Amino acid sequence: MGHTATAQAGSGGLTATEHRLANGLRVVLSEDHLTPVAAVCLWYDVGSRHEVKDRTGLAHLFEHLMFQGSHQVKGNGHFELVQGAGGSLNGTTSFERTNYFETMPAHQLELALWLEADRMGSLLAALDDESMENQRDVVKNERRQRYDNVPYGTAFEKLTALAYPEGHPYHHTPIGSMADLDAATLEDARAFFRTYYAPNNAVLSVVGDIDPGATLAWIEKYFGSIPGHDGKPQPRDGSLPDTIGEQLREVVEEEVPARALMAAYRLPHDGTRECDAVDLALTVLGGGESSRLHNRLVRRDQTAVAAGFGLLRLAGAPSLGWLDVKTSTGVEVERIESAVDDELARFAEDGPTPEELERAQAQLEREWLDRLSTVAGRADELCRYAVLFGDPQLALTAVDRILDVTADEVRAVAAARLRPDNRAVLVYEPLAADAADAATGNDANDQNDATTEHAEGAGQ
Repeated sequence: MGHTATAQAGSGGLTATEHRLANGLRVVLSEDHLTPVAAVCLWYDVGSRHEVKDRTGLAHLFEHLMFQGSHQVKGNGHFELVQGAGGSLNGTTSFERTNYFETMPAHQLELALWLEADRMGSLLAALDDESMENQRDVVKNERRQRYDNVPYGTAFEKLTALAYPEGHPYHHTPIGSMADLDAATLEDARAFFRTYYAPNNAVLSVVGDIDPGATLAWIEKYFGSIPGHDGKPQPRDGSLPDTIGEQLREVVEEEVPARALMAAYRLPHDGTRECDAVDLALTVLGGGESSRLHNRLVRRDQTAVAAGFGLLRLAGAPSLGWLDVKTSTGVEVERIESAVDDELARFAEDGPTPEELERAQAQLEREWLDRLSTVAGRADELCRYAVLFGDPQLALTAVDRILDVTADEVRAVAAARLRPDNRAVLVYEPLAADAADAATGNDANDQNDATTEHAEGAGQ
């Protein structure tokens, strides 16, 4: 069954049709004949929030196992076949989903669909102790390289642990702990696959230079015989009060090149008008070199070498506003924090100027249109809105919702949420007295991605 591809108001002429197979697989198609390419994106409704105590990191580990071969594709064959056909591919894991994607020359679309169906339907035939140990080592090494052995690398992990209390499904990040990665067994992985890797727990989007009829026929041919599974447990409740109610604080002494102030603010859930409003607030305050915090701390006071404020949108729990400031040499964090609070208080009182709001809306509009203009970006957004909000069509009108937010809404959400009693704070103090003049490491926009990405060919 499907829906007619009628362009919605505000969609820029983009269309999407929806279909569902008998086994529950949800399919979203969007034609775009501008270039002879097609993107395949498959979102499974499983992420780190679905994990249980002592088995953190299993969702990300399983993402890697999905590239270790299936019934008809051995070893690194998935990469070899896609790249040999002129395509690109990868997979990522976040709190709320795991996704896999290929961008192919249009005439190679059937190959990508067959590959995704083969591992959805037959991965257990190839999952053994050797592949488990191989990818366990790869994921542990990824943790060392991206978290444990780089400056400020564990900041995101530490702040989420502060912002979400013990026992909350978002308390731990998708990378997982070393101890839990060591403890995961082959049977854990097999049970995880049986529970979550089923067609009725997935959304498949195909975008680009496609023939919808032929594409649906291939999808039915390769995915239609895969049985659904009804044993998936409901994710744990991620709701929390609107504000933390106090300032949580941790000081970290490490070998970092400069002092740093990082903070996570509890913000409205993704998919709400309030979340769009706070996105605009953070863009005005810390979204680039024209932002208030950059102008105050970097240009005027010269107390920081970098200052940013980004938004991690989350649907199943409060979103996080991520503040990231690296100090200039010799500057104390207390001075930075006082200036930040001064800017937030002024913004809560007066809100954005008309020029600031227009610039922030234009910035977010450009980012959205950049995403929707590529077949891969549009395929990903269609999946996101289908999995998290039940309606892929919302992806095509997201820009209008941003542009509809008023200055008073932006001011109101900032006043309610961007307060000292609604944040978890992380202060980095260098171990060495002669810390480097220039700060390095992740900025706010890097940190708020909160995904782990498959390393191509790793462990082979």
